[in-house]
Amino acid sequence: MHRVFLSIGSNIGEKEKNCLQAIAILEQSGLIINKKSSIYITKPWGFKNQPDFANMAVEAFTDFDPRELLQLIKKIEKQMGRKSTIKYGPRIIDIDIIFYDNLIYESENLNIPHPLMHKRYFVLKPLVEIAPDFVHPVLGLTIKELFDNL
Repeated sequence: MHRVFLSIGSNIGEKEKNCLQAIAILEQSGLIINKKSSIYITKPWGFKNQPDFANMAVEAFTDFDPRELLQLIKKIEKQMGRKSTIKYGPRIIDIDIIFYDNLIYESENLNIPHPLMHKRYFVLKPLVEIAPDFVHPVLGLTIKELFDNL
């Protein structure tokens, strides 16, 4: 099984409920959720003129390879009603793969570790709660060190 960290966010509708529903669907789809962070309300990143987000992080175990996991995530987002809007715009659900074991992976549709995670409070704050000592495979710093460097 592979250890993955996912970032989950929502700023449309019942934001907290949307995040928890996404986790439930991930579990129903075969992921084993090992740890869940608290829910944090955070300011939008990128496109600022939109409602605040509810954000969480989970540590999970899966047999899906990275491409299969991405396909599952996109399917869940669509199932929950996510629509394409402006980049970094409002969304009912957003699920990002932050880490997949210690894999460094780059393709047209997927980069692991997530290339911007170390610059985003809304990713690091929930992650530092559940995995402060996890070491970023590219940057060589722990989640706690990345958070403290923000």
